[in-house]
This record gives sequence, C-alpha cells and structure tokens, in this order.
Amino acid sequence: MQNFAAPAQALVAAMYEAAAAAPERAVAFQGAPGANSHAAARAAFPDGLPLPCFDFADALDAVKEGRADCAVIPIENSLHGRVADMHFLLPESGLVITGEHFLPIRHTLMGLGPMAGVRQAMSHPQALGQCRHWLRAHGIAPVAYPDTAGAAAMVRELSDPAVAALAPPGAAELYGLEVLASDIADADHNTTRFVTLARGGRPPLGDGPWMTTLIFEVKNVPAALYKAMGGFATNGVNMTKLESYQRGGNFVATEFYADIEGKPGDAGVDRAIEELGFHSKWVRLLGTYRQARARG
Repeated sequence: MQNFAAPAQALVAAMYEAAAAAPERAVAFQGAPGANSHAAARAAFPDGLPLPCFDFADALDAVKEGRADCAVIPIENSLHGRVADMHFLLPESGLVITGEHFLPIRHTLMGLGPMAGVRQAMSHPQALGQCRHWLRAHGIAPVAYPDTAGAAAMVRELSDPAVAALAPPGAAELYGLEVLASDIADADHNTTRFVTLARGGRPPLGDGPWMTTLIFEVKNVPAALYKAMGGFATNGVNMTKLESYQRGGNFVATEFYADIEGKPGDAGVDRAIEELGFHSKWVRLLGTYRQARARG
C-alpha cells in the first residue's frame, strides 16, 4: 500500500479493508483507484469489490494467495499492441483465463494548470504510447509511471504545474486535479482487451461462442511453425491471434501465444491441438472462456 502516492493511500486502504472482509467478492486489478483497470473490474464484476494492486505481479499474487477471487488484467490494446510482461506473467502465475472484457479507453490530460505551462506528462507506458503524437505536437515529454490513475495521484503529490498526468477522466475528481485536455488518444478506436484470471478448477460458464488461449514452443527445425499451424487450417479452427516472444534471453527457442475460436471437446479443436503437439516441444492451455466480442 505504501507504494502508492500519498493522495491515493486513503482510498486504497478503504478498498483493502472491504476486500479483506469478503475475499470471495474481491477483484484484483493493477493500478490506483480510478485507473482503467479499476473501471474494467467494475464493469466485468458489478457486484465485486475492486482490490487495487501496485503492479501486475501483486494482482496475480492476490488471487493465488486467496485475497481475491480473481484478477482483471489488460493484455492488449488496439493502438499499442500487447501489454508488456503479461505473456511471461500469465504462464508463470498458474492461474486460468476465465473471461475477457473490452474497455474503450479515453485519455485525459490533468494537472494543476494551466495547459500552456505543462512540460511533462506522467502515465503508464501504454497510455503514453497511445497519445504519443498528441504529446509530441504539444511539446510535452512523456514520463513513465506504473499506472495511469497512480500518475494522477503522484501529480497531486508533486504539486508542480509543469507536470501533468494522462489518466481516465474520473481520476481528476478523485485526486483534485484540473482537466486540461480530453480525448487525446491518437485514434478514436482506442480499446483495451482485459482477461479475467482465477485459480484453476473452474469449468467454462455460459453458452459460447468460445475462445481458447494457449502457449507453445515449436521444435527448432525448418518449417516447424508452418506445420504446427496446418492442423488449425485443415480442421477449420480460426486462429484470431498469434504472437511470438523470447524467454530468458534465448534467441533460439521461440515461444508463441495464440487465441483460437472454440473449446477443447470440439472435434476440430481437439484434432488441431493434437497436431500442434506433434510439431511442438510442449503445448499448454491457459484457459477457455466465453467471447465478449465476436471476431471477424
């Protein structure tokens, strides 16, 4: 709790207390009160008790340790791509993806004013990247901070008119800041996809359509990825996302993160995953869950 800026600590303490009294309703999220992840947690679980955590690892630990029933974590953004570190933290957490939620993102520049005196904007690197053209056009230098609303709290604590924050609109009222500019993202379609993570042993709920997330490492032989992907094509399984990443500084072994439509138990999905396993060193399913938005 002490990692949060002073203006956020009273809010965080109250939310901690409420979550501790009913951990079965607690929903962990990364960031200070007022962050986009806070809004996503409230939208995905209207009856939940949002539990703010300073970083992603803290949010996942809250679920693993039973202090929260689940966590709502951003995984990718329509403007800035995947959220850093999540492809490593997800497999290591041992948690299961049980749902997804899409949140339209609206960035607001807030501070002590006036706008003409702002020289720096503090926010999460994702938010800074989503507004980089606007910031450059206004001669404002980006300053990275662990989360958006936390940046607003820190700007309040710094009390420097030259330093503003990029944060969701509601953070301005929470931390007593003036709105200097609204809706400043570089594109109107700015949307973040969040996933819900919970402890294992939960069957997928609802009627579908389904999404399954998996990770795998192909064998280090020519055309291994091409062959591994062939099973999805021949079995009519739509792959909506495929990303590669390197682990541990190894430039030889590439791991892949994929989203596919369907669920284990579907004949086509089962055959495709079986063929993937034949061409891979290992395959691991991270979760099956109901689609929150149709693909394609």
